[in-house]
Amino acid sequence: QVQLVESGGGLAQAGGSLRLACTASRSIFGVYIMGWYRQALGKERDLVASFTSGSSINYAEPVKGRFTISKDNAKNSVYLEMNNLKPEDTAVYYCTAQSRATMKLAWGQGTQVTVSS
Repeated sequence: QVQLVESGGGLAQAGGSLRLACTASRSIFGVYIMGWYRQALGKERDLVASFTSGSSINYAEPVKGRFTISKDNAKNSVYLEMNNLKPEDTAVYYCTAQSRATMKLAWGQGTQVTVSS
């Protein structure tokens, strides 16, 4: 089971930016499909952005044009650049790694992002 560790969360003002990072305990290249989810208080956990099996990228509608997912295979890491943050982006953000072989989804421990108005 791959282990995922997120970092980079914190407090930002509306209109500001934050960059989340997630490092996996093993190689992700060709092995895992990486993504980010978020869960606001009292709400369901939703997809934010993810790579696909074909290496294209999906973004949730609320973050399109503001968030960018990227990865560095050499560092076994995936990133989420968040710009023009809004109070409704406040949530715990989770890194995910889906095994291409088993389709099993691994989760990080989550990092809190709070955006003040």
